Amino acid sequence: MPELPEVETVRRGLEPAMEDARFTSIEVRRADLRFPLPKDFVQRLIGKTVTGLGRRAKYILADLSSGEVLIMHLGMSGSFRVSRSNREKTPGEFYHERANDAKHDHIVFEMSSGWTLTFNDPRRFGFMRLVARNELERGPLFRAIGPEPLGNTFDAAKLAGACKGKKSSLKVALSDQKVVAGLGNIYVCEVLYHARLSPKRMASMLANNKGEPTETAYTLVDAIKVVLNEAIKAGGSSLRDHRQTTGELGYFQHSFRVYDREGEICMTPGCGGKIRRIVQTGRSTFYCPVCQR
Repeated sequence: MPELPEVETVRRGLEPAMEDARFTSIEVRRADLRFPLPKDFVQRLIGKTVTGLGRRAKYILADLSSGEVLIMHLGMSGSFRVSRSNREKTPGEFYHERANDAKHDHIVFEMSSGWTLTFNDPRRFGFMRLVARNELERGPLFRAIGPEPLGNTFDAAKLAGACKGKKSSLKVALSDQKVVAGLGNIYVCEVLYHARLSPKRMASMLANNKGEPTETAYTLVDAIKVVLNEAIKAGGSSLRDHRQTTGELGYFQHSFRVYDREGEICMTPGCGGKIRRIVQTGRSTFYCPVCQR
């Protein structure tokens, strides 16, 4: 499933086509993705202007002139193609393959900007919803989501408070969307490597007996911000036209330090350890047992 950097890259790729543009035509080729499309989906969008395009966790949010918000979630295999005459691109770089086989094109948005946005999703785990802006944060999708890791409100104190007394590991805690929004399996592994912390250590170590952040909490927050910003920068600088029929460019994996590198030598100078894979809550965790303690 795309994580925060990939979703933010997609948002930035859609922004020039969607922001300040009206929906002039919408073709719905199937009425359900992961969930059925909202009632009167086309009628509620046609003629409306996208006044802003944002992101919350792993969701793309299009604010509409009607006062509603179009929530778009990519699921496991969803992606957008952005096309205009003979120009086409797929915003976002993904470790797992993205398809652009037309049989999986489920929704096509024509915008007044002249761009066509095609949502393609072979596995149909993505979805779209329409929600009133003033009900968004207290709705079921967002009311339990933690702080944005790149936002001003996320700091060591916030992370320590969320992890105080937790009996789960650092890996499991950081993957919990209630603790911090947008992180998934890949970037949690990369963040813990950057912070030189074992994924097996207890999350409760981030707070002392008074609930105040430990030095490790400060280190981990810095690592989260560094890794995510680097990933977004890499994705944002590589929005280019696809030339493969799968839509796969294969970029982010070239920056991985531990993820999917089982048995390879650690990239930390002088370490010499080999990357190990373990399973935590059903997901693969990759780490260096020598320099991550």
